[in-house]
Amino acid sequence: MLGLKLATDPRWVNIVESNIEEILTDHAWCEQKAATNAITIITNNSEHEELVTELIKLAQEELEHFQMVHDIIKQRGYTLGRERKDHYVNELYKFMNKGGNRQQSMVDRLLFSAMIEARSCERFKLLSQRIKDPELSKFYHDLMISEAGHYTTFIGFARQYGKGIDVDKRWQELIDFEGEIITNYGKSETIHG
Repeated sequence: MLGLKLATDPRWVNIVESNIEEILTDHAWCEQKAATNAITIITNNSEHEELVTELIKLAQEELEHFQMVHDIIKQRGYTLGRERKDHYVNELYKFMNKGGNRQQSMVDRLLFSAMIEARSCERFKLLSQRIKDPELSKFYHDLMISEAGHYTTFIGFARQYGKGIDVDKRWQELIDFEGEIITNYGKSETIHG
């Protein structure tokens, strides 16, 4: 369904298990950034009522996920560390068309968002299947389902508002681009790292 070119090496879960506090902190900040991203899309495209309505729900859900991860951090006696840079997302951002019109910018931002959700979904699935911690296994299974829904929301809106743009071609270009950059990741205890 996700169409990603390269699956995450299952050994990444071993890296994650070596530092659960770090993956949880990184994950918490990913959820915060996802909520902020949805709000940014709303701010830049407020004339689209359906988009605004759905992305308000999505932003609220991402904030709930942030709270859920923070609750796990507290329950385990960890501390939410400082915000982490997400090098994968920053590198993926380079794909976005900086000189296009508003419509092209919106479509690219929606596809960019869909890609992040797709990769997060793929990583959460891997964690749910392979992490030895039963609580985190269930947690990541539930979040995998949510991320899949977010992925389809962003893809759907890109297609809906991308009239006159070959959205499927642009999506394939992004899949190819992500397939190249993801080879540099999967080596650290971060969601996208």
